[in-house]
Amino acid sequence: MKNIKRRKFISDATKGIAATMALSQMPLLLSAFKKVSGLPIGFQTFPIRDRLAKDFAGTLKMMAGMGYQLTEMCSPQGYAAIGFGPLVSMKASDMKKLINDSGLSCPSCHFGFGELTDHLEERIEFAHALGLEQMICSTFWLPKAAGLKDYLESAEKLNKAAEKIQAAGMQAGFHNHEFEFAQLDGQLIYDALMSRFDPSLIKMQFQTEVINLGYKAADYFKKYPGRFISSHLSDWTTDKKEAPIGQGVIDWKDFFASAKIGGVKNFFVEMNLDKFKDSAAYIHGLEG
Repeated sequence: MKNIKRRKFISDATKGIAATMALSQMPLLLSAFKKVSGLPIGFQTFPIRDRLAKDFAGTLKMMAGMGYQLTEMCSPQGYAAIGFGPLVSMKASDMKKLINDSGLSCPSCHFGFGELTDHLEERIEFAHALGLEQMICSTFWLPKAAGLKDYLESAEKLNKAAEKIQAAGMQAGFHNHEFEFAQLDGQLIYDALMSRFDPSLIKMQFQTEVINLGYKAADYFKKYPGRFISSHLSDWTTDKKEAPIGQGVIDWKDFFASAKIGGVKNFFVEMNLDKFKDSAAYIHGLEG
């Protein structure tokens, strides 16, 4: 009954608006009524890597039971030393089957920068076997003493790798951490990277944790429309403590509305295990 009432409301509202609004504006009006709960919600595997390494299939089923439909993996080869080592011997095709059997799909995966510059052909083969649509560079991991020139040179290397990723039928992406939201040579590193990345080759994955530094994802989705592919979701209190989605300072209705402008296709919650269930429930209950 709720869906029927909502459809009738949309129908009546759009009829009334049509007389005064231009046709070109209608898609934006209609999109405002869409429920966020219609979106497939995903999770990043890094926070649960220890459980995943011990019981891959069981952990995935547990996450699906919480209301998640997508997962984002980390490349076992690139993350072998930080929790994913036990999965290195698993074939990508077997990994894909276990993910699908749990009721999930895996459109995206994180890779180390070196994997995408020094072992790209092998990583593309892995990505195809896993059924990926997106190959995300999990930042450059440059030393603290790196200058802006180092970041921009790394961006050019990723542009070149992204050409091959695109030719292989996938989208390359770049994931930020807090250190891209620092100043070098009078510029914010993130903005400098945005000016150097080829927007036809590289889409961004925005990590909402930078709200702790005063930067809102919604502002960047509006500032760089169409430049994003996905986002990592986490919420935070005013004293910078992790909280389930909807229980912190982020305005999630504004976030999801702006994400459409940014071009975001996938959302991956990345929080401690005890925050996943409540976060999924909140997101599924949101209305745009």
